[in-house]
Amino acid sequence: MIKENQILKIYGTDYKEMTKRLLQTAGLAELIGDRTKRVGIKPNLVTPSPAEFGGTTHPEVVAGIVEYLQENGIRDILIAEGSWVGDRTADAYEYCGYRSLCEKYGVPFADTKKDHSYSVDCGGMQLNVCDVVKRIDFLINVPVMKGHCQTKVTCALKNMKGLIPDSEKRRFHRMGLHKPIAHLQRAIQQDFIVADHICGDLDFEEGGRPVVRNAVMAAVDPVLLDSYVSYLMNYTPDDVPYIRLAEELGIGSADLSKAEILNLNEGSLDRELPAEHRYLDVSYAVEETDSCSACYANLTDALRRLEDEGLLGKLNTRIGIGQGMRGKTGVLGVGQCTAAFEHSVPGCPPDADAIYHALRAYIE
Repeated sequence: MIKENQILKIYGTDYKEMTKRLLQTAGLAELIGDRTKRVGIKPNLVTPSPAEFGGTTHPEVVAGIVEYLQENGIRDILIAEGSWVGDRTADAYEYCGYRSLCEKYGVPFADTKKDHSYSVDCGGMQLNVCDVVKRIDFLINVPVMKGHCQTKVTCALKNMKGLIPDSEKRRFHRMGLHKPIAHLQRAIQQDFIVADHICGDLDFEEGGRPVVRNAVMAAVDPVLLDSYVSYLMNYTPDDVPYIRLAEELGIGSADLSKAEILNLNEGSLDRELPAEHRYLDVSYAVEETDSCSACYANLTDALRRLEDEGLLGKLNTRIGIGQGMRGKTGVLGVGQCTAAFEHSVPGCPPDADAIYHALRAYIE
């Protein structure tokens, strides 16, 4: 059975069978114990985009989990998720292949955007969590290992944001993201993690620039896994504050010196991903206060396109963005929160194309 300090890793292209082998080696059925428990599966369906774009969990990985559970006599299974603010979970459920998956295996899907919520004391921080959490006895987290334009890295710990209501997601950004992400772990216990390290985008949570690695990982300590993910992406836990904060709250250990990385087949165990993170190169053009991830990511995507065309250097003012801009005035802003600016790209969030064309018109 997998130990707290272990991370299991497997490479290949048959993602469903790879996942089943990983779970067998980890002894997941023994970890769950009572076969009558309700097992919840939490993928990442941040946007309605195919997994090969690098932002969402491959349905084949979740299919492997469901098949393994059912073959081991575990029938009470639930998939739960809520897309980020600005997108409909129902669209992601359809376009990402989860409707056909749920119908094939007879597994219900809970859209947390439609769920009620309750308040929890999370280590001195009061946070709102979706009701579905109370209906799950054993939670399997299935995040995508990828970059994030605000937190640098997202994997196991941050993926729990899909189990809070949209109003709380917005509040997380007003609170600075890192501290509430860490404290949220006191309300939602991850019992097992299957990380999709198949083709995550290095920079953006919603994907678009996948880096193919064809690996799936398993762990029971989300802090340790996120520390390893940070290492693979050329960061340290100190570069991703919510990892250290979660460790201080007793959620897990960030000490990789005591970790065992067990590879089930051939593949590199060293840093595997490029060190370049281009989204940081354009941050100087942005004046950001409490922006939501979708809005900030779309702005960053537009700025990268302008930079590639040699236009970004011609911008004569910084771009305002974020909830902290509400009611304020300025020259150039993005999103509904900057409606009072002289030039503002409307939307909540506006899409990347709209931002790009508006900024290009302003520059020209």
